[in-house]
Amino acid sequence: MIEFQQVNKWYGKYHALVDVTETIARGEVLVVCGPSGSGKSTLIRTINRLEEIQSGHILLDGKDIHGPGVDVNALRSGIGFVFQQFNLFPHLSVLENCTLAPVHLGRLTVAEAREKALALLDRVGLAGKANVHPAQLSGGQQQRVAIARALVMNPPLMLFDEPTSALDPEMVGEVLLVMRDLARDGMTMVCVTHEMGFAREVADRVLFMDHGKVLERGTPDDFFNRPQHPRAQKFLSDIRTPFS
Repeated sequence: MIEFQQVNKWYGKYHALVDVTETIARGEVLVVCGPSGSGKSTLIRTINRLEEIQSGHILLDGKDIHGPGVDVNALRSGIGFVFQQFNLFPHLSVLENCTLAPVHLGRLTVAEAREKALALLDRVGLAGKANVHPAQLSGGQQQRVAIARALVMNPPLMLFDEPTSALDPEMVGEVLLVMRDLARDGMTMVCVTHEMGFAREVADRVLFMDHGKVLERGTPDDFFNRPQHPRAQKFLSDIRTPFS
């Protein structure tokens, strides 16, 4: 479904993505992990062109999405993206946040969007919060609204950029449960996350990045129990013994 071919990205002189070549299959749950500044978020943001690349190609269903003539708005409307900071409109109700895009883009009528949004809010456990505003919700609830909002567009692909890192620890689990349910339904998902328990349980594959390079890739079992690259071995050792 997604193919990276020798992708490079610079910020000035800083080489953020270095010759990344990777394939992500339809229906696959891919977790991207690594230390801060490793290029994880940059990588995921190139998939919907929130970040541009300087060389290489990224193919989505065979189409070069960084090529000339691509309708970026159309591209993004077909990709669900859940951000670290929720990015809900504070002046709109939960339901209005969820129905704005499909109605504005002509995907659904107001009635259709409302029906679908209410069903998805029920799915993420927030049917009773449809008419409240984001400020009245906890962080975990806001992030679940953000997931429902993305799903209203019926995207074939969902991107998660550290969706739990802004949450209090007790709220993390409720968001991961929703993501786990999506994975079980066969949604194609690319997740940048520090939640190694989620990676171990839900991912089909794990990518480990450092300094803009993919240093290791494998099943969760291989990555957590038999890491090959010394940097991945050190990363896993450090997170297992944080106070040593």
